[in-house]
Amino acid sequence: MAETISMPKLGFDMREGTLVRWVRNEGESVSKGDILAEIETDKATVEIESSASGVVRKLLVDQGAVVPIGAPIAIVGTADEKIEVPSAPKSGAPKAPAAPVQPAAPTPAPAAAPATPVPPPAPAGPVRASPLAKKIARDSRVDLGRVTGSGPGGRIVRKDIEAALAGGSQIAESRPPPTGSMPPAAAILSREDETVPQSRLRQAIARRMGEAKQSIPHFYVSYEYRMEALLSMRAQYNAILPENEKTSLNDYIVRAVGLTLRQFPNLNTSFAGDKVIRHGAVNIGVAVAVENGLLTVVCTDADQKPLRQISLELKAMAARAREGKVHPGDIEGSTFSVSNLGMFDVENFIAIINPPEAAILAVGAARQVPVAEDGQIRIGQRMKATISVDHRVSDGAEAARFMQTLAQYLEEPLRLLV
Repeated sequence: MAETISMPKLGFDMREGTLVRWVRNEGESVSKGDILAEIETDKATVEIESSASGVVRKLLVDQGAVVPIGAPIAIVGTADEKIEVPSAPKSGAPKAPAAPVQPAAPTPAPAAAPATPVPPPAPAGPVRASPLAKKIARDSRVDLGRVTGSGPGGRIVRKDIEAALAGGSQIAESRPPPTGSMPPAAAILSREDETVPQSRLRQAIARRMGEAKQSIPHFYVSYEYRMEALLSMRAQYNAILPENEKTSLNDYIVRAVGLTLRQFPNLNTSFAGDKVIRHGAVNIGVAVAVENGLLTVVCTDADQKPLRQISLELKAMAARAREGKVHPGDIEGSTFSVSNLGMFDVENFIAIINPPEAAILAVGAARQVPVAEDGQIRIGQRMKATISVDHRVSDGAEAARFMQTLAQYLEEPLRLLV
């Protein structure tokens, strides 16, 4: 039986998508799970898999068309069965280019103004002058480069400066007097303002973060973690792994956050008016820097996967995100987010909650700092993190306990391997 493929919803606020390219054409065979098309959303270009096996009987929209979510885009069935073609969805395909504007009649160029005599250029190289001549020239604001010297080897002497001043010609030009030992001011470059159109991703970030900051009552709790044990364990773990499988510090943080959320299900939620939806799965969204913005890839079931699997999955998803070709499952279904700027040596920052989630953890760099313990000062490894929480869902005491529990996993990292 023929199956109709619809435009999927790839994100909380997605309303439509642009069908960039058909990977399979009409009449071609396709298996369930094969890539059928590429869809561009506000966030990324996503490869859409076929949900059925058979023959592509009909492509219902053209490449470049903007299609609302849920609208039919293709029909897959057997080669000889009769199919019913649904009405084509309303398309927001790119508009035809506007009619060309007729060029205005050329304006005659104004007559050239008579040339003004220009003084001869100053000779190249350093100017040779006596100390007294330099002082008189500096005080009188005479350009030594335009004075002809009468001394030995063309050196400028006192009488040459006096002759230049007496002549009153352009040799004595106005020059700004030096101010103390300040170097001459650099030339000021005139630059015009530039209007830069926002990408679809940047527009989506602006819209969602603006709404989130205005509509969600954020509060913040910061904590500093001892990182010596975790950094040591990571070094030992990476020493036995292949180069392309070495773990990042963020992999351990994602695993630790997943385990901590098991004990704090109220932070693994979405606010829904008069109720709160507690999610059964712990899916950690990880912010990835891409061209023109950020994209959140999702590590599903982070509380149940081993560290090595988390690391491999995040590497693969981040690579696809930077290439601009993510899979639908890469960016859907996050229930809590982690934003890590440690790789930029950022000490501490706060992040805006990613709706419809209720919290996000902002992570800074693990740094060597002076630490006072037991009356002694030593060098320690510390990392600061700040959780942003929706106050409609939780409060400061619960967020503080979450950060304390997270410390058990980060400061006693063998717990992450159990």
